[in-house]
Amino acid sequence: MNIFRTKDVDAMRAATQQQGGLRKVLGPVDLILLGIGAIVGTGIFVLTGSGATTAGPALALSFMVAAVACGFAALCYAEFASILPVAGGIYTYSYAILGEVIAWMIGWDLILEYGLVTSAVSVGWSGYFQSLLSGFGLHIPVALSAAPGALPGVTTFFNLPAFCIMMLLTVMLSLGVRESVRVNNIMVVVKIGVVLMFIVVGARHVTPANWQPFMPFGVTGVMSAAALVFFAFIGFDAVTTAAEEVKNPKRDLPIGIIGSLAGCTVLYVVVSMIMTGIVPFAQFKGVDHPVSLALQFAGEKWFAGFVDLGAILGMSTVILVMAFGQTRVLYAMSRDGLLPKSLSSLNRAGTPIISTWLVGIVFGLLGALVPLQVLGELANIGTLAAFCLVSLAVIVLRRKRPDLPRAFRCPGVPVVPALAILFCGALMAFLSAVTWIAFLIWLAIGLVVYFTYARHRSLLN
Repeated sequence: MNIFRTKDVDAMRAATQQQGGLRKVLGPVDLILLGIGAIVGTGIFVLTGSGATTAGPALALSFMVAAVACGFAALCYAEFASILPVAGGIYTYSYAILGEVIAWMIGWDLILEYGLVTSAVSVGWSGYFQSLLSGFGLHIPVALSAAPGALPGVTTFFNLPAFCIMMLLTVMLSLGVRESVRVNNIMVVVKIGVVLMFIVVGARHVTPANWQPFMPFGVTGVMSAAALVFFAFIGFDAVTTAAEEVKNPKRDLPIGIIGSLAGCTVLYVVVSMIMTGIVPFAQFKGVDHPVSLALQFAGEKWFAGFVDLGAILGMSTVILVMAFGQTRVLYAMSRDGLLPKSLSSLNRAGTPIISTWLVGIVFGLLGALVPLQVLGELANIGTLAAFCLVSLAVIVLRRKRPDLPRAFRCPGVPVVPALAILFCGALMAFLSAVTWIAFLIWLAIGLVVYFTYARHRSLLN
């Protein structure tokens, strides 16, 4: 059995036109808001604090470096999405171009990436939710307020708010993609409004002296922070997992991918400059709600509550979209025979119901039991690896199938994909050794599962 066997690209393109599968209900505005819903969340409301203590005021440069790495990869994603509008995103692209074993490992990697993102964001959501409750004099019991070991010197057992939001959004996803997207769109509009209000209100309190020195930790600090805040850009690739549910995927998917990434980059850079202009960067150390801290520091306490609400809505959309993306990856892998067929069974709303609840329960428990920083770094390395592979796949496909019609062509091939690999690889090098070890162990487990289960049950076998 050839472990590098590939699916037929022309047959896959034809299959997307058949009826009876996922429902085609999404347009370009839905996709842009889906991307923004996935991107703007923990990155802007939580990680800006730890990023500022790593890079100082140069955090804005860190966001730019991470955005460039994502931008190169986004162009590669956009080309693939215009060729193969099929559920599963990079997993499906790899199956068609690089072979089954590579596709399996990418799918296995995406399970880790999307799942850990939902878990990590649920922890950030819990922090802001508890901050909002405290404004009304309400408090979660300490033992149920965080994962074990998350709060130094405090005994905690379970992050109850993080688990509850995962369960609530899992119920919402079960109702169907159209309903989920409507809720996402409303929450995205509200949270972008909150971010814009922060920019308007916060800009009045900026003290330029706080930006000196601009790069207190040098280039190393900028790159280390870029590897950390890269998490803030995870999400635009989730747009591609919805390909089979898009009305005009060849046109709308590239718009959704590039539009959402560009808009979010501008917001991140402006917000980070205002935050570090209000608060000396060292004071963000250990803070899990840096945006509201900046407003409190500026004396705008009346608005800090609105920021908490915007953060709660913002992170809710991230969890919703990333959980959605993961269920579509599981759906695609199950449909190909690499995972149990039950994971691709649909309910009356056209939702892969078993996959949806499996994701919600497993990663809800993970968010309730594992600290945020551990989850964030593991999600980053999984995403960077996926971006490297999709960039490589664009180069391979241009050589193997130059005849395929492409509604969007990645410019500057092979230079742009090579730059994506270079930038993403450089960011991976700045992640900790523990993160690398955990990632390699996960991949080793994936190989065992492939050779003992998936390879024999593949539909291509």
